[in-house]
Amino acid sequence: MLQLAEQLRTQGLDELSKVQSADALEAWRLAYLAGSGKLKAAMAGFKDVPKEQKPAVGAKMNEVKAALEQAFEEKKAAVSQLAASNAPQLDVTEPGLVSSSCVGRPHIITRVIEELCDVFGRMGFEVAEGPELEDDEHNFIKLNIPAGHPARDPVDNFYVDDPRKTERPRMIRSQTSTVQVRVMEAAVREGGGRLRKPIKIISPGRVFRPDTVDATHSFMFHQIEGLYLDHGVSMVDLKTTLLQFARAYFGEDAEVRLRPSYFPFTEPSAELDMKIRLRPDQPARWIELGGCGMVDPAVLQHCGIDPEEWTGFAFGFGIERIAMGRYSIPDIRLLFENDLRFLRQV
Repeated sequence: MLQLAEQLRTQGLDELSKVQSADALEAWRLAYLAGSGKLKAAMAGFKDVPKEQKPAVGAKMNEVKAALEQAFEEKKAAVSQLAASNAPQLDVTEPGLVSSSCVGRPHIITRVIEELCDVFGRMGFEVAEGPELEDDEHNFIKLNIPAGHPARDPVDNFYVDDPRKTERPRMIRSQTSTVQVRVMEAAVREGGGRLRKPIKIISPGRVFRPDTVDATHSFMFHQIEGLYLDHGVSMVDLKTTLLQFARAYFGEDAEVRLRPSYFPFTEPSAELDMKIRLRPDQPARWIELGGCGMVDPAVLQHCGIDPEEWTGFAFGFGIERIAMGRYSIPDIRLLFENDLRFLRQV
């Protein structure tokens, strides 16, 4: 048994010295150290060793086992180091390869948002953001849309909480006007309970309404909201701002019009239309871009602002409609279908 143990050590170490790869090392481990390996098989004969020889044989077998395991760990480290040194080296400072066949770029909606923020930024508007998960108070009440108003019907909104069981239900916002309310509230808090300086912001973002999807409607779309509060702001300022926007973004020959309309949060209110050619083979036609008007005094009061001191205007446009007009896109669904043929064109 002692001779067998020594022979096992010599043979094992000799074969291990010839191992040069991880696969060969694993094969050696299975042959010698695994549960069905040679070392285990040799130790199974320990039961037949005479009693007086058991201490010597046991010590020898443990010595062989330790030698083989230690040699295995050393070889494992050597093989790993060898594999690492032979692996292809990556020079992270080397310039990347530019593919001429498929170059990534911002989505058309992202680009239009950036363009709109740039146009309004040059007019002095700052960008503001707000949460998409809103509450009933900011989405309706403070925008002068009281309980029982048709606009609050669950059929026309995505509620998170059941409005029939919850006093102030949460919802996915249906308009970016909620950001106007939050900006006014924050300005009043900063002013110690009153508005102390003008507000001039725009707020681009996603809104959600359960509309039927067609060429000009979607259940998720983007709006850009504008708000300007100051002393003596009038409809003249609103009309001038919108006309300057249209000409700066669509060109000097842009045709726009304001139509009288109604919104609970503005008085007077209007719709902004623009003549847009959606297809090269069709004449331009009037397309509604969004609503606008003077901020209703009730909205200012809900936010803690004195309507006798401050006046202002607000507007909200559909960004998809603007993109369709700017880039002659005939169907809003093209903006969300991820068709590479369309994305490469715009």
